[in-house]
Amino acid sequence: MTGTVLFDLFGVIAHHQSLEGKNRLAHTAGATGPAFWDAYWTLRPPYDRGEVTGPGYWRQVADHLGTRFDDRRIAELIAADVASWSGVDDTMIALLGELAVADRRIALLSNIPEELAAHYEENHSWFRHFHLHAFSCRIGHAKPEPDAYLWCQNALRDDPARILFVDDRQDNIRGAEAIGMHGHLFTTPARLRERLAQWYASPLAS
Repeated sequence: MTGTVLFDLFGVIAHHQSLEGKNRLAHTAGATGPAFWDAYWTLRPPYDRGEVTGPGYWRQVADHLGTRFDDRRIAELIAADVASWSGVDDTMIALLGELAVADRRIALLSNIPEELAAHYEENHSWFRHFHLHAFSCRIGHAKPEPDAYLWCQNALRDDPARILFVDDRQDNIRGAEAIGMHGHLFTTPARLRERLAQWYASPLAS
């Protein structure tokens, strides 16, 4: 069994929220300014961990804002939210394809709510390249909580020293390294290729 490269999704393979998507989302909510985004992010962690459904999350956002969203508005908000996180990096998709062709073992760990996870599974064929999908909404743990990485280690049935974790946030890298994984702070696909060349040349990946 070869070592595993464990990828983050957003900020590595997929883009963070687009400005256009964020504007559409705020417009759909009928809210602008810091108050909306404070509610959006403050209430997000339980949604990412699957502790609340999409409709439940948006009702909490409405309560936080002192307003109410009906079922139709909630459906529109979920759709707008998913769309805002849907952009992908074609260069990284190509790299994943190369790794799959080379029979490299790759996996995915993402802080993501159920509606967005289902969207990616249903609409992106490259998801089949991953040996494992570890979605926070389904495993009940989110980065940088130690249990998120431990869940992946146990599911992969491998020593953490044989796992390279790739993420664009330093706190998430530190979380992986704290349980014994190796980490690479993602900046560009070119630098990741250099790190992967080193990784696959090491005994840990053989």
